[in-house]
Amino acid sequence: MFPNLVLLSGAPTPIERCDALAEAIGLRRGQLQIKRDDLTKLGVGGNKARKLDYLVADAVERGATTLVTGGAVQSNHVRMTAAAAAVSGLDCVAVLGGQSASVVEGNTLLDVLFGAELVFTGDDYSDDLEVAIEQVAAEREGAYAIPLGGSNAIGALGYVQAADELSNEVPTDALIVHAEGSGGTHAGLVAGFGDHGRVMAVDVGAVRDIANKVTDLAIETAELAGRPKPTGLVQVLDGQVGERYGAPTDAARSAISLVARTAGIVLDPVYSGKAFAGLIQMAASGDLADRPVVFVHTGGLPAIFTRRFSNWLVED
Repeated sequence: MFPNLVLLSGAPTPIERCDALAEAIGLRRGQLQIKRDDLTKLGVGGNKARKLDYLVADAVERGATTLVTGGAVQSNHVRMTAAAAAVSGLDCVAVLGGQSASVVEGNTLLDVLFGAELVFTGDDYSDDLEVAIEQVAAEREGAYAIPLGGSNAIGALGYVQAADELSNEVPTDALIVHAEGSGGTHAGLVAGFGDHGRVMAVDVGAVRDIANKVTDLAIETAELAGRPKPTGLVQVLDGQVGERYGAPTDAARSAISLVARTAGIVLDPVYSGKAFAGLIQMAASGDLADRPVVFVHTGGLPAIFTRRFSNWLVED
């Protein structure tokens, strides 16, 4: 299907048993593992590398010379797309929601280092960014537009592959837990497993009506991958967004600190920190019982080195 497929992600990624962390959140030893998709080899790591494996292959197949995508100013997806473009000999245009900052830091610093051209919309992260991405791509010869988060059926194929990987690593009754951003990771995992009941996503507020998007995208992805239509109902855990997408929460900060101090693993405040806070919530409620749990660490490390979050993380 993709003759130019190159695994920029370096998949498979490690999976680690975390017994001390499991006990700290009320689970038994051996019940919790972390899938380290923060350790993909592209652009400081993260889950978007799996999607970009397929998106870049499609872009090359179509003769594209420029990748155009977008996101929030501190978008992990944009940073990794810029890195993928650099590795693949392509140009990259990043459409960022918001104003150009006086200090270049975190992911934006990496965008620049990877050679991306930055275009600021002046507006905050919103659905209008999808329109802006398409408009910028239409103005560039040889452009290939990648949606927010790389979340279309082609990108989600990366997580069909991840589901196959996990099927060889964990029991068939394991619950896969991850941060729900733009929906592609969730849809790909469901399409790969063929069952919504295998995956619980913790909403971080990036996309409105995310459950319906995931349901539709999982069907489309399964069809593209030649898999059966997924069974069951989409599972999304609410309650961890906070005031809005990207807003810090006390629960996320506590989760980040706990995971760092018991497992030596660093989560981020926008995605994985909130997702692990959701996992703690599920463990406390007794919803997990004795079911094996795999937490997919989706990355996001650069965010903690921004002034906004670095001070917040160490506040008393």
